[in-house]
Amino acid sequence: MKHRQRALWTVVVAAAVTALAGCGSGDDAVGNSAAAADGAAALAVVATTPEVADFARNIGGGDVAITQIIKPNVDPHEYEPTPADIQAIGTAKVVLKNGVGLEKWLDQTIASAGFKGAVVDSSTGVTLRKGDPGDEEMADGDPHIWHNPQNAKIMATNIEKGLAAADPARAATFAKNLAAYAAELDKLDADNEAAFAKLPAADRKLVTNHDAFGYYVDRYQLEFVGSVIPSMDTSAELSAKQLTELVAKIRATGTKAIFTESSLPPKTAEAIAKQAGVKVVGGEDALFGDSLGAEGTPEGTYLGAEKHNTQVIVSALGG
Repeated sequence: MKHRQRALWTVVVAAAVTALAGCGSGDDAVGNSAAAADGAAALAVVATTPEVADFARNIGGGDVAITQIIKPNVDPHEYEPTPADIQAIGTAKVVLKNGVGLEKWLDQTIASAGFKGAVVDSSTGVTLRKGDPGDEEMADGDPHIWHNPQNAKIMATNIEKGLAAADPARAATFAKNLAAYAAELDKLDADNEAAFAKLPAADRKLVTNHDAFGYYVDRYQLEFVGSVIPSMDTSAELSAKQLTELVAKIRATGTKAIFTESSLPPKTAEAIAKQAGVKVVGGEDALFGDSLGAEGTPEGTYLGAEKHNTQVIVSALGG
């Protein structure tokens, strides 16, 4: 991620200090004083990404009050923290992050907030994919770890441990919730494998907006042909030479479709698909690469978004 607005940081911090002094949280999360089912105050938790927040909701249930920093369909690679983010972190007991360098803005935000609680890195223990060492976004490895449900189980387990450490009285409840959610993740994984087993290996070729699906590709034995954005950095653009090469590769491999992503504009993908003579999959069928769907929809959960991705990919490549 390129921090193009570093010069504005002092202004952001000053505004946050004013907000902290003058008001409570204006976020859409339940407030820190919310009562849990046992009558005690819910544990105040900040989660950076939609995926991490969803894991936390499944593990914490009504015993946690979660403030989600990055909203649906907001690109995490280009995110800039706000005064409200600093305020939320300053009043939280636990901060949950994806890790693997995805939230490059977080350390400075935590310092500005004066946060003294626990920071839980949900990526701990995940076997990371390495990429082009020249890609700044891949310096710590590929951060899109959640696209393998087995990695999601590791992330959920790390979150459960962090919540239990911060609130030991509810540790048994968190552990019970984790066991139930882990079973759902295993079912998602098995359903995905069964869906791709019906798709001939020759048809399992994927072209997406950017390289967000490496763990998914590896887990389900797909072939990654290329991406419209040649980097983890979603602000990067294909050169004329790269565009020509991608079109040629799509034609040579017999790839059937280009998949757009919900948090990225589809214009370039549509242009490349037209040149390559293949269909572009977008609109309501756009994949959830960096984000989840809108709150209140099935795709607004991790399980729903991943089911959507698999259904769309298998349908498009099998058609």
